[in-house]
Amino acid sequence: MNQPAPQGSPITRRSFLSSSGVMLSAATVGSLAVDRFAFAQASDTIKLALIGCGGRGTGAAGQALSVPGTKLVAMADAFPDRLEGSLKTLIKEHGAKVDVPADRQFVGLDAYKNAMSLADVVLLATPPGYRPYHFEEAVRQGKNIFMEKPVATDGPGVRRVIAAAEEAKRKNLKVGVGLQRHHQPGYIETLKRLHDGAIGDIHTLRLYWNDAGVWVNPRKEGQTEMEYQMRNWYYFVWLCGDHICEQHIHNLDVGNWIKNGYPVRCHGMGGRQVRTGKEYGEIFDHHAVEYEYADGSRMFSQCRHIQGAWSSVSEHCVGTKGSCDVSGHLIKAAGSEPWRFRDAKKIDPYQQEHDDLFAAIRNNTEHMEAFNGAKSTLTAIMGRMATYSGKIVQWDEALNSNISLAPDRIAFDAVMKTNPRADGSYAIAIPGKTITV
Repeated sequence: MNQPAPQGSPITRRSFLSSSGVMLSAATVGSLAVDRFAFAQASDTIKLALIGCGGRGTGAAGQALSVPGTKLVAMADAFPDRLEGSLKTLIKEHGAKVDVPADRQFVGLDAYKNAMSLADVVLLATPPGYRPYHFEEAVRQGKNIFMEKPVATDGPGVRRVIAAAEEAKRKNLKVGVGLQRHHQPGYIETLKRLHDGAIGDIHTLRLYWNDAGVWVNPRKEGQTEMEYQMRNWYYFVWLCGDHICEQHIHNLDVGNWIKNGYPVRCHGMGGRQVRTGKEYGEIFDHHAVEYEYADGSRMFSQCRHIQGAWSSVSEHCVGTKGSCDVSGHLIKAAGSEPWRFRDAKKIDPYQQEHDDLFAAIRNNTEHMEAFNGAKSTLTAIMGRMATYSGKIVQWDEALNSNISLAPDRIAFDAVMKTNPRADGSYAIAIPGKTITV
C-alpha cells in the first residue's frame, strides 16, 4: 500500500500555484486508468462506502446519508470493533439507508479497496497519514470522493494527492475536502467583503487553535507497535501530522483564503512543555509560526494543547482601512458602521459541504477541492517543519521534501520509523538539531 513517492524534477512554487495542480510522472499518472465517469441521475440511488469508521467517519457518513437519495452499502476499517460500533450508530440514526451486510464489511489494512469497488462515492476518514494512498485508489477506481482534512502528513504525501487530483479532474470526478468553512455562509459573505476591499489591503493575520487537547488511548497488552500507533494515532506524526496539521489547518486554510494565495516561507517555535507523558507519543503541545506571503504580509499562527490555558479557535486580520474578526464575521472599517453577518437559517457547514458535493454529482457541475486541500495541508506541514527544526522553511522545500514519515511497509508487523524507548517514551523533535527538509 505504501509505495515510494513519485520522483522527478522538483516542483517549484510558481509551477505549483500557477495551475490547478501538477503532473508528477508518467508512471504514476498512467497507473490511474480511466475506469469510468461516476455520475448519477436524479432518480438514481447514490451508493456510499465509508473508509475509516471512527468518530469523524461516522459523522461524515451520517451527513452523507442525510442527503436524499443516498445509501451506505460498504464499510472498511483496520479494526473490527471500530466498524461494528460505527455500523450500530448509523443504523440507529438512519435505519434502512444503511445496507451493509456482513459480506460488505471489510476489515484490515487493505480493506478499503474492496469497499470502494462497491460504491459511487467514497468517504475517506482514516487517520490522515493514509489519505494519499486511499485518495489515489479511489481516483484509480473512478469514484467521487469526500475526504477529511488534512490530506497528507508530509511532502511526498502532498505530491501524491496533487497527482491523483489531476487525474480526478481529467476523469470529471467530484472531490470534497473537509474544510467546511468554505461552505459556511458567514465565512463566505465575510470573505467576499474582504476581497471586495472592505478593509483595504490586508497586511496582518492572526490565527488560533488553542484548546485543551483530545483523547488518549492507552497501550494494551499484546498490541504490535503498528496497532498501538494506529489506535493512538493523534500522537504520531506520520499518522496525524501533529495538531498543527490535524486541527489548525482549518485556521491556516482561512488565512490562505483571505490572502487568495499561499505563503512563500515560514519560521516558528514550538515544544512540549506541559503535555510530556509517554502516552502523548512524539508530538508537540504548542506551535507558534510566522508565515510570509509573496506581497510581504504576515500571518501569525498559534496552536496549543494545554489544559487550563487560554482557549481560542478564531481568525482575525488587519488591513489599511480597518480590521476583521473573521470567525466572528465582524468587519470594522474606518468611516463606516461595523458590519456583522447574521445567519438566520443557522446552516450547519458540516452538512452543507455534503449537500454541495452531492448536488455537484447529481448536476454534473465542477466540484474540485483537492488542490486547495493539498496546498492548505502543505501550509500546515511547513509550519510543523519550521517548529521542529527551528529553521526558516521555504514553500518549495516543504513541497519537494523526500522525507517520508510512514513505515516502508504497511502491515501490523511493520518495522516502524518511530519506536518507543525502554521506558515507553518516544524521541521528540529538537529545534536546531532535527532535520525536516
